[in-house]
Order: sequence, then C-alpha cells, then structure tokens
Amino acid sequence: MKVKEVANLVGISVRTLHHYDEIGLLIPEETTVAGYRVYSENNLETLQQILFFKELGFPLKKIKEIIDSPSFDRLEALEMQHNMLLEKKGRLDKMIGTIEKTIQHSKGEIQMSNQEKFEGFDFSHNPYEQEAREKWGDQAVDEANEKAKNMASFDQKKFNGIFHNLATLRHLTPDSKETQKRINEWYQFLNKMGNYYSFEAFKGLGQMYVGDERFTKNIDQFGEGLAKFMCDAMALYADKNKI
Repeated sequence: MKVKEVANLVGISVRTLHHYDEIGLLIPEETTVAGYRVYSENNLETLQQILFFKELGFPLKKIKEIIDSPSFDRLEALEMQHNMLLEKKGRLDKMIGTIEKTIQHSKGEIQMSNQEKFEGFDFSHNPYEQEAREKWGDQAVDEANEKAKNMASFDQKKFNGIFHNLATLRHLTPDSKETQKRINEWYQFLNKMGNYYSFEAFKGLGQMYVGDERFTKNIDQFGEGLAKFMCDAMALYADKNKI
C-alpha cells in the first residue's frame, strides 16, 4: 500500500507517516525509484502496535525502543495492551457516569454526595502497571502516565481562551509580534496535551484549518476568517522556527 492509502485506511495524516519514517519508527518496506513509500502487511502490523502504545500514552521515542528490542513479543504486547485498555475503559465508563449524574444534579433532578462527584477519578492504581514496568521499563511507563495525566487535565478554558485571543488580533498581520506570541501559545498547548507536532506538522495542521470545512466552521465560530488567519500565522511560525 502507498502512503496515502495507509493514511486513509488508518485515519492518520500522511505527514504523520512521513515523520514515523524519518525517526525510524515505521520504515516502509520499500521506496520506489520515484520516491513513493510502499508499506507491507508487516508494516501495518507494526503501525497497529505503535497506535496501541500511543493510545496508552507512550512517547514515540519509547515506542521505538520497545518494538526495536530483540525481546519484543508482539502477541505478549497485544495481551498486555488489551488489559491496560480494558482498565482504562472501566475508568472512563465511571467518569462518563459521573458526568451524567452531575448534569442531572446541576438540573436539580438528583442529589449527589461528595464521594459520587469524584467517582472514576482514581488514577493512582492500574493493576497492569507493574507488569508493564517490568516488561518495558519504569521510564517508559512514567512518561506514559505523565502524558495521560496531561490529557486528563485538559484545560478547556485555556483552549477557548487561545482562540478568543487570536480572534481579537485578526486586524493585525499574521507575522505581527502579538500574533506570533499567541500562535506560540497554541503550539506549546498542543504539545503539552500529549501530541507531538514538528514545525512542519504544525504548519500542516494550519493548512487543514482551511482545507477541511469542518475545521473552518468550528474555528470561525470564534471570529469570521480566524481559520485562514491562523493558517497563515502558523505557517510563518513554523518556517521561522524550523530554520
């Protein structure tokens, strides 16, 4: 399969696959004379493993170390990932239930005890964590937990604030000092949320804001033309910083 076919199959960007290739995480089985990347069935199995680890919060550097290890056992990893994801699902189900009860409580339909308000927020224990530590090392698990903690503490208020602030700057040029300062906040915010954006990927994300009408519609709710403004500003930010 060619890179675009894999991207469409999996639901990730071509740029992400290019990045995985560049860092040696997922090297295509073949690169044609014309420069096209060609992925094999083994490549797809490896990509599946990468995405399972990524879902559990493991950083790309650690994922590479794990799957490159001579002792790596794919089936063993799948079984452990299965257990860890089931545990995660159980916690998320509890949190969803807590949210639903909280909505009812806020409407005055039910009463919640203080204990009920925090059901599902126990991140201190994972019965499969010790097994993961023994297999993949303390640092890998600690970094995964830290990443998961960042995702769990997603700051919706700050997220909205960044967009509102950028919307107020649309009268300025995308390369203005104030605009670039706010775009840097957006770049830092995305990376702190457990994502990895190279400057090139960040530029590509901005292009998606105008290339995908769903992004454009959502972003322009904060101010008409904001998606285009951010796209231009993000491109300038990326080009300046990747030098």
